[in-house]
Amino acid sequence: MNSIQDIWNGIMEILSGRLTSTSINTWFSDCTPIELKDGTLVLHTTTPFKRDILKQRFEPEIKAALQEMFSCEFELLILAGDELDDYQAEAKEEHALPEMDGYTFDNFIVGKSNEYAYAAAQGVVKNPGSKVYNPLFIYGNSGLGKTHLLCAIGTAIHENTPDAKIAYVKGEEFTNKMVRSIKEGTADEFRQKYRGVDLFLVDDIQFIAGKEATQEEFFHTFNSIYEAGHQIVITSDRPPIDMLRLDDRLRTRFEGGLMADVQPPDVETRMAIIRNKAGHLGMQLSDDIVSYIAQKITSNVRQIEGVINRLTAFRELTGDVVTREKVDDAVKVVIRDGVYVPTPDVILEETARFYQVSAEDIKGISRQKNIVTARHITAYLIRNLTNQTLPMIGTFLNRDHATVLASIRKIEGQIKSDKDLSATIRDITSNINSRQ
Repeated sequence: MNSIQDIWNGIMEILSGRLTSTSINTWFSDCTPIELKDGTLVLHTTTPFKRDILKQRFEPEIKAALQEMFSCEFELLILAGDELDDYQAEAKEEHALPEMDGYTFDNFIVGKSNEYAYAAAQGVVKNPGSKVYNPLFIYGNSGLGKTHLLCAIGTAIHENTPDAKIAYVKGEEFTNKMVRSIKEGTADEFRQKYRGVDLFLVDDIQFIAGKEATQEEFFHTFNSIYEAGHQIVITSDRPPIDMLRLDDRLRTRFEGGLMADVQPPDVETRMAIIRNKAGHLGMQLSDDIVSYIAQKITSNVRQIEGVINRLTAFRELTGDVVTREKVDDAVKVVIRDGVYVPTPDVILEETARFYQVSAEDIKGISRQKNIVTARHITAYLIRNLTNQTLPMIGTFLNRDHATVLASIRKIEGQIKSDKDLSATIRDITSNINSRQ
């Protein structure tokens, strides 16, 4: 079931077999499902009288239907009339930023692979702005929980200090907003938005490496926040020393705080994550299925979530028992066997993004120097990271295979002596791999 309305339709189908049509029409016709969140189903009806009747007469029946659908217990909250407006306003206020919604320390599974980063994140919450934890730089491969920790810090600090000014931004988004503010003449507003915060959360900082104007702006933003004694938390898919095109001033500041890496989870942690994710989706898996999934997916929490989501959908749609064969089917959809092979489109997108040009520019006829370089690198990376032939690459880039070969050979010759070009290709490759 994919939406709250689907869930409510399922509940009503169960109740229709247990209650009279008169009861259904009288008490449930004006009942609207609002959300199923944190173990509670929220409903809205038109009057307090109907709300009271629903609670007094039908709450056990509704909870029993939920139990039948999800194999776990839920609470029930029924709102009447204008209470819905108050509830939604309170829910909106509860999270300062939508990006932080759902990310808490309580639902983060701790294991040997991430316990240091977890402890450091909690240290930030207990003493934000402390020089021991400022900045906190969390790094590791994609899908290991860096964003979860980053946003859990924001959620906890917002709960402790509701008036705290919190800003969340991705590295690429910081660049895009900065460029837009310059074009629109709102650069001062852009600077104030970030420099005046109490907590600055920056996700995927690696995307600003090599962008001189962005790094200059970020340097001054960083200094303003840090010198005011406010907290900065940053995530990246690699440590600062491996971002070869990162400004030395930024590298020094990042390394001057606390650096914590997140490693792939061990088997015990993977099993705990699987049980936790399944439980939150109302599904209990047998020990042998949990162990089997943990053996199949060894390095990426996001892929574990993908498999559990597919198994949950399968069970809800068919009612069948989850078997190893169904796990294998889910795994095949979620991950590729062997080494990650990016598509030419992904390579084109990441190269264009790095050079701040469009994919159409790279495929077009422009002879502008940075576009030509991006075109050569795109051809080189497609050749080295995929199984595409020269004619296939040529068709993709609107070139003949001889032109593609010339581009590849040009890059191969330059990277042997050009350290900057070598670093550029390494950064773009890392960005491509982070998409898996």
